[in-house]
Amino acid sequence: MDVLAYFASLDPMNFMGALPGNVAQGLIWGIMALGVFITYRLLDFPDLTVDGSLATGGAVTVILILAGVPSPIAMAVAVAAGVLAGLVTGLLHTALGIPGILAGILTQISLWSINLIILNGANMAVNVDKYSLIVSLRNVTGSIITVLILAAIIITILYWYFGTEQGSAIRATGCNPNMSKAQGINIDNMKVLALCISNGLVALSGGLMSQYQGFADIKMGQGAIVIGLAAVIIGDVLGEAIFRKRMNFSIRLTFVVLGGIIYYLVIGLVMWLRMPTNMLKLLTAVIVAIFLAVPYLREKRKSSFVIKSKRGEEKNA
Repeated sequence: MDVLAYFASLDPMNFMGALPGNVAQGLIWGIMALGVFITYRLLDFPDLTVDGSLATGGAVTVILILAGVPSPIAMAVAVAAGVLAGLVTGLLHTALGIPGILAGILTQISLWSINLIILNGANMAVNVDKYSLIVSLRNVTGSIITVLILAAIIITILYWYFGTEQGSAIRATGCNPNMSKAQGINIDNMKVLALCISNGLVALSGGLMSQYQGFADIKMGQGAIVIGLAAVIIGDVLGEAIFRKRMNFSIRLTFVVLGGIIYYLVIGLVMWLRMPTNMLKLLTAVIVAIFLAVPYLREKRKSSFVIKSKRGEEKNA
């Protein structure tokens, strides 16, 4: 009876009312996931810089808007700040020989202090009534359209760029560094370049998020790498399930953004079910673990079928 009473108390209209906001946030995080996709999938680099560079993008955007700088220019500067963060991580790794994961952690820790200096505190608010913002909670529908157009433009540019000679060199570096080096590719430069592009996109997402929620906070990037990975993995699994061998690079990029939307729809569902908010991080970890396990278990299942069929053929022979 308690279970029935619990489900009876849930109002589906509340969930439906929250859907546009979840989609808007999912799109913004989807842009961040595109940055994670570049390092995680293309470069095979475990970059933890994103937790710091996302907050840096938000902090720079808000401070410049408060100083009277137009939002588009403020976001362009935020992207440049993210590129600089990626450059630092790349140089720590390539020039100083620090392992990739540690280089990202060092930059992330440094950005915590830098973000405090930029914000002159732990957080800073920006009022949509006083400033012209690109996205805002006041206009969720308009924000969805704006971010959707921006995401489409970014996907188009990335699709073109990674088809160029330089973009192909980055992809080759991630696939086989030794062979790429043997072919004359400067793999260190490719790593640094990919990290710069990745963290520039992450900072752009931070700039959008700070405007959408109306403030920048030094903690807004905590767990960003997990959310990004969740979006990338969810997108990969769903895309391969739908398109299989027909899934090309542009579709893969599109599904990364779609993965961010799906992730936030799941979070919205959890909030609607009134689960404790302190369980969200655990839920995120479980979601990522499940989607990580799906491709492995699917391949393992196929392999077991192949082994059994071969054994059956041997017996019949």
